[in-house]
Amino acid sequence: MAKVDTAPSEPHAPPARPRSSVPQVPRQASPVPSEPSNSATLIGSVQRAMRLLERVAEHEYGAPAKQLARETGLALPTAYHLLRTLVHEGYLRRDKGLFFLGEAAVRLSSSGAEQKRRSTVADTLARCRDAIGVPVYYAQYRDGEIEVVCVSDTPGNPAVEEWADFRETGHAHAIGQCLLSQLDEDARRDHLERHPVQSLTPYTVRDGSSLLRRLERVRRMEPVVERQEYALGTVCAAIPITLGTTAATMAISLPVQQSDRLLSAARQLQEEIGRLLGSLAISISI
Repeated sequence: MAKVDTAPSEPHAPPARPRSSVPQVPRQASPVPSEPSNSATLIGSVQRAMRLLERVAEHEYGAPAKQLARETGLALPTAYHLLRTLVHEGYLRRDKGLFFLGEAAVRLSSSGAEQKRRSTVADTLARCRDAIGVPVYYAQYRDGEIEVVCVSDTPGNPAVEEWADFRETGHAHAIGQCLLSQLDEDARRDHLERHPVQSLTPYTVRDGSSLLRRLERVRRMEPVVERQEYALGTVCAAIPITLGTTAATMAISLPVQQSDRLLSAARQLQEEIGRLLGSLAISISI
């Protein structure tokens, strides 16, 4: 008799799941934003307008639109459109068919020149500061007022704190006394009428008459020295600089504990001014 195998049969494997008919798109890494190229950040219309401004500036007696378009390589309609815009904004002006620089462009030019002159003064003061090791000041007498144009100091040698307005207290500090000494008597009296003498410290000059007498005794090109008249604990010296009709000065300050250095430092400053006078002459008109 044949035996029948009664062992349980192997269970059937579950049927495979059908694959989705939608194709799987491989995931891509997020692109890393790249730095914009120089050319991508430039605005063509601004570049073209700047080229027109440059060309107009080269023609002292003006230039017509056709010539400017030819010189800049612009299509005439484009040049006309940009020129009209620049005239509207004040950067150009049109007179009898010719284009000239306008008031807005002139103001830009003047501001740029002034910034350059101020930078020249700042560099000059920094050289003096490093050579002498003291704070250095540059000031002018302009439009009837004392104006401190630039100061150069360091954390180790700080400048005097302007605790009282320098313009109103010229009688008390070396900068003001030096500038006033370069004026004629009428100009000095006019200044003191507008900015009367006032006591700032126990050492401040007492009245206008005393100050005028002191100013009369100042010798040409000699340092003007002030000791604690503006601020207690500080001594100052200023060197007169006269170019044309402009009264100017460079000055230094020291703590009163170093007052024995003041005159020698002032002489050193005077020597530095002699070497750098060309730079100051360029910048005297700030």
